[in-house]
Amino acid sequence: MTGLATSIVRRARLAGEWARSGVAWSPLSPGYIADPYPTLRRLRERDPVHWSALANQYLVARYDDIDRVLRDHIHFSKDFTKGDVQKRSRFSRSKVSRHMLTMDPPDHTRLRRLVNRAFTPRAVAELEGYIRSTTHRLLDSVDGAREFDLMSVLADPLPTIVIARMIGVPESDMDRFSGWSDRYVRVVEPVLTKKEMTGVLEAQRYFAEYFGAIIEQRRTEPRDDLVTRLVEAEEEGDQLTTDETKVMLRLLLVAGNETTTNLIGNGLRALLLHPGQMEILRAQPDLAEGAVEELLRYDAPVQVDARFTATEVEIGDRRIEPDCRVACLLGSANRDPERFDRPDELDITRSDQGHISFGLGIHYCLGAPLARLEGRIALEVLLERYADIRFGTRLPCYRTSGVLRGLQHLNVRVRRRGRRIASRSTVLQADATAGPRHP
Repeated sequence: MTGLATSIVRRARLAGEWARSGVAWSPLSPGYIADPYPTLRRLRERDPVHWSALANQYLVARYDDIDRVLRDHIHFSKDFTKGDVQKRSRFSRSKVSRHMLTMDPPDHTRLRRLVNRAFTPRAVAELEGYIRSTTHRLLDSVDGAREFDLMSVLADPLPTIVIARMIGVPESDMDRFSGWSDRYVRVVEPVLTKKEMTGVLEAQRYFAEYFGAIIEQRRTEPRDDLVTRLVEAEEEGDQLTTDETKVMLRLLLVAGNETTTNLIGNGLRALLLHPGQMEILRAQPDLAEGAVEELLRYDAPVQVDARFTATEVEIGDRRIEPDCRVACLLGSANRDPERFDRPDELDITRSDQGHISFGLGIHYCLGAPLARLEGRIALEVLLERYADIRFGTRLPCYRTSGVLRGLQHLNVRVRRRGRRIASRSTVLQADATAGPRHP
């Protein structure tokens, strides 16, 4: 099919969606990438369980419905190899290694239990000093610059450096990890081009070869790192196989990198759009933890969490047959007025927390504590170092993805502390509801 014919078919499907429901979902369109929330609001209001002919899946838009789907692993499966899912959802992944996020119990239960013993809260908490010093080091690389791209300087490298340290691999290999991660992460998209699928499989092979050598080395030369803990993890005589360890390390590296990178970028952009909120945080740094939760809610790093119907199910007033893909729109749930007061407003003092940006149920994000810690430290260090942060001369630009929401670049103009810093009284007079500084 030619490009023109494909475009005509696509437009016809979207027109049919609109005629049927009053809303059409086109997640890769420039308008949606720039701001998905008006479309998500229309979905909640007009067709909260929406059939997307374009993506060949159901979209679930309301908080309560999504809460139910994500917690019910009996009727809503993560295993895309079951039944007729691959054919019906166009989700052909036969050559992609299965991992914990694409498994149901008991396989998922076993892997999660083993990895939990290696990925402990204490291990995460012990990284705080390293994360803080690394954040300063990365920003030192642009010390003296009045403008820089926050994504390439801080948001992209920080999570990769941190997880590489946890795993126990050299920081010098970071560029390779980033390149492989960028290619592999496309696997989360519901439809891939042939080129993208080739990139996914190549990255999968590179990760396997790299981690294979590291795993064998740790069997004879154990160290205080995550590879060694995964190799040695045991629970009632059970342990990870070499292939399972390779896949788990790849998952931790890729998933942790993407989520935290997007949290830092999306979060700072939101604060720049609401300078009053940034000044409240600057004046009250003890609000940082709550601010991270609100930033996660306001512009979720992961917008879609998909399931497959294991049986015939009913969501809202819609009956859905088995083996259908169901896409839970996390960004929509986080803006649902039935769950949150003033959902479209950013308020870092918000008390009604409860976003689902890290998912729910048995597949709740394993790396959520690490992402929260890195996000908090990134905000704290930025506000400690710079007396003023504003949008730079280049407009922010989001990456093209229907599942992940993150910035390709975010230029910021900064002024280091000690250079005519505004008085605290001036800061405290800032209007918490001030509008954006950027057109």
